[in-house]
Amino acid sequence: MKKIGILIFLGIMIVLIISIYIPKDSNSQNEKLFSIYKGQGGKEIAINLEKEDLIKNATLFRFYVLTVRNADNLQAGDYFLSSAMTIAEIAGKISSGDVAKVKVTIPEGFNLDKIDKRFKSKNEWIIVPDSFKNELAKDYKDKFEFLNNAPNNATLEGFLFPDTYHFSLRTDINEIALRILNNFNKKLTPDLREEINNQGKTVFQIITMASLIEKEVRTIEDKKLVSGVLWKRLENHIPLQVDATITYITGKESTKVSKKETQIDSPYNTYKYQGLPVGPISNPGIESIKAAIYPENNEYLYYLSTPKGETIFSKTLEEHNTAKAKYLWR
Repeated sequence: MKKIGILIFLGIMIVLIISIYIPKDSNSQNEKLFSIYKGQGGKEIAINLEKEDLIKNATLFRFYVLTVRNADNLQAGDYFLSSAMTIAEIAGKISSGDVAKVKVTIPEGFNLDKIDKRFKSKNEWIIVPDSFKNELAKDYKDKFEFLNNAPNNATLEGFLFPDTYHFSLRTDINEIALRILNNFNKKLTPDLREEINNQGKTVFQIITMASLIEKEVRTIEDKKLVSGVLWKRLENHIPLQVDATITYITGKESTKVSKKETQIDSPYNTYKYQGLPVGPISNPGIESIKAAIYPENNEYLYYLSTPKGETIFSKTLEEHNTAKAKYLWR
């Protein structure tokens, strides 16, 4: 009888172990958002998991948590769970607080409009009720000194550093902005800030210039050369005539700019007004920022981008017009 009892016990244990380490539906490819609220106990969590068809048996989940995991370690939060996960995997995820994250990538050169659309495409998971255009730099100056020289009416355009971010669910726009600005704060190192200060420029001016460079050319070498051209034009009181500032105003995707568009009355229009535009036109990557800080001195005053993406530099207006006839007017 004793042996039979042992065998029965072992059989039960084997069934339990198998049930704990085999998922309810190993073929499932669907994830569910499962929420645990503060104050919920292991019993309620287990029952809800079973109701959501994530586990076969709530009692088994409770048994595993009580014997292997500390029930007190089950953490409140939102979790992406699947019936293809075992009870052990689900309990481990909840115990470790591995809450659901939403991945959002901001590419180099995106402006606020495009960033808004990117985040709102994730609006099922992230709370973004407002536009980033409503977030003003002045509201973050107390936390980030690099915004000190930004005009009071300036948005965060230029300072939403391009990168891949992972946000917890239901993160609001203020938390999102703080996370991205923190990243910018790390990327703009003390050495870079010191160099900007030594040149008698402000971070806002540098980021504005970097935003132009980001939209104008692709390669690191071209970025440095274009930076040299644009700073030189500023020094010589020559309008920058950056096409990207016009497309920023019009919202067009095309890089082609008409003569009529160059006459649009806007403080961003670098054809109509001398100097830098009133603010950044995109959110530049670190290479464009470095190019704005460390321009390559050269003899050029003009440049253009061919349809193939090649940058042609010219020393004189005559050379530039010849290049336009050769590469753009064919």
